[in-house]
Amino acid sequence: MSRFLKEQYKDMEPYTPGEQPKVEGLIKLNTNENPYPPSPEVNSILDSDGIRKLVRYPDPQAAELISAIAEFYGVETSQVAVGNGSDEILAFIYMAFGRKIYYPAISYGFYPVFAKTFMCECEAVPLTDDLRIDPDDYKGLDGTIIIANPNAPTGIALSREDIRGILEANKENLVVIDEAYVDFGAESSVPLLDEYDNLVIVQTYSKSRSLAGARIGLALACEDVITDINKMKFSFNPYNLDRLAIMTGVAAIRDRKYFEECCSRVIKTREWFTAELKRLGFEVLPSKANFVFAKNDRMPGKEYFTKLRENAILVRHFDKDPISDYVRITIGLDEEMKKFIEVTEKILCG
Repeated sequence: MSRFLKEQYKDMEPYTPGEQPKVEGLIKLNTNENPYPPSPEVNSILDSDGIRKLVRYPDPQAAELISAIAEFYGVETSQVAVGNGSDEILAFIYMAFGRKIYYPAISYGFYPVFAKTFMCECEAVPLTDDLRIDPDDYKGLDGTIIIANPNAPTGIALSREDIRGILEANKENLVVIDEAYVDFGAESSVPLLDEYDNLVIVQTYSKSRSLAGARIGLALACEDVITDINKMKFSFNPYNLDRLAIMTGVAAIRDRKYFEECCSRVIKTREWFTAELKRLGFEVLPSKANFVFAKNDRMPGKEYFTKLRENAILVRHFDKDPISDYVRITIGLDEEMKKFIEVTEKILCG
């Protein structure tokens, strides 16, 4: 590091993204991307007219995208904010509301990084022994609460009534529900928005809408909270979504049929794959996401991860207790998951 770096950042450990391999031929199941292409409607906006429009700045209000999102979720446009991926939305939330932050001790790795970046007091709340979030641990707190639902890397989800209980017990605190994976079988908290002005829902186009490369995130909340989030946006980067992101975002969210079909296919593959892993002696946590978290007592997690990598299959391993024996496996195409099972059988028998 240079001698010019601010003192508060010298011991900061940045977030480590999943590997983006530069070699061909790998089965890439490590960063929870959707195995299916974006909606065919996205292709229609990538024409010469769309390219020509790139000479102009995008709409800083992203009005067309916000209108399409509001229509999809049945909310007012004043209840929607958009960002450069859900990570930017989370950053705005930390900037605006981050006096003290509570989040699960095992969850999305950016939560503690943002706390350090924006100099927030924070507390990591332990999971239960079976790696679940206990809603009672988040009741009657004294700061902003952030919960990924379903949680990552476990894939375990809370019910909407669990979230309601947390909101009821924290009426003076903001409760942020990060629903990056909610479309793969969990209950969204969107129906609670009209009841609770302390609820913020964060979602992303990266998973269920197959647009990880477009970087589109969104927040749903009451008008006053959205106003605060937008104050952060316009104080940082008014043009945070480019023209292509806005256009593809509109096209993707309006194609509800394709979105639902892709989610259903991922869920079906996940259930088949989970059953196959259990057949091979794996413990698989009950996932409502587009990945599973699994371990096999016959082999440490790091060794299994390494052997899969040697067989051109890339998954995610977290080398820390109490999850070091698990690997997180993104749900890919059916043929990729079948190959995964074949390779795993050879590894376990070898």
